[in-house]
Amino acid sequence: MPLRIACQMDPIDRIDIQGDSTFALLLEAQRRGHELFYYTPPNLTLDGRHLVARGHTLTVEDRSGDHYRLSDARRVDLAEWDVVLLRQDPPFDMGYITTTHLLERIHPKTLVVNDPAHVRNAPEKVWVLEFQDLMPPTMVTRNLEDVRDFQARHKDIIIKPLYGNGGASVFRIQPGDSNLNSLVELFQTVFREPFMVQEYRPEVRGGDKRIILVDGEVAGAINRVPAEGETRSNMHVGGTPKPTELTPRDKEICARLGPHLKERGLIFVGIDVIGPYLTEINVTSPTGIRQVKAFGGNDIAAMIWDTIEAKRAAIA
Repeated sequence: MPLRIACQMDPIDRIDIQGDSTFALLLEAQRRGHELFYYTPPNLTLDGRHLVARGHTLTVEDRSGDHYRLSDARRVDLAEWDVVLLRQDPPFDMGYITTTHLLERIHPKTLVVNDPAHVRNAPEKVWVLEFQDLMPPTMVTRNLEDVRDFQARHKDIIIKPLYGNGGASVFRIQPGDSNLNSLVELFQTVFREPFMVQEYRPEVRGGDKRIILVDGEVAGAINRVPAEGETRSNMHVGGTPKPTELTPRDKEICARLGPHLKERGLIFVGIDVIGPYLTEINVTSPTGIRQVKAFGGNDIAAMIWDTIEAKRAAIA
């Protein structure tokens, strides 16, 4: 049966449809005959006991520069819809956290994907700390002396915001770099939260692997290769997607994580692996499904909708 799907996302006119996973999900939902309603986070309102959103009926087309149509502007009660796709990008700030609290009021009667309570409790660079045996040496701190001690032990290090995304504000500090103190002071000024410090892994020159899991099972992977002279491999900052295969270590990491993802209702997850190490678990708005399909891999959007439809049928 066709479902009524509301999508909470960032402004649709600003997305790059060639690489946008939300757009791939919308295309597949429309192909299946589901009704689409689009709204942005500022248009979500709790009115007494009713969680409502102001938005539009949405139609999409896989055509760059002319990829969407909006019609029938209106205010809807999200409790009357079958599914809400929670697909807004970080930063994972108090605005984002408030969104998860609001959406939790209608879930699971209205199925929110991913589960908003577990999205709130599993930010990319925090929940991954439960699996430190799979990670490179890592520290979370605001203290300069602790960062200095960490660098003394590990020499070549990465410093990055705890709640950032897309490779923004990620810095490599090599031995002898005189900018360490200034960079830590900058992070202390710009960010109220602690930040993450990790051992730099030279394997990243060969790529940062994005592995996508659907309901805890491996669905596909791509390798993101940094541009020349760039530490970061994120496609937002010039990383190039390449086809890849899973290593035995990759499979070991996925086998460890899969049951935890399934238990928490985290249907669509992207994990990042550099060499033998897990670095992030992305549960807010993971990307990569269009690139996997472009390289001849699975149609992950279809796999996600198969899972959502089955879970929705079980609720009904």
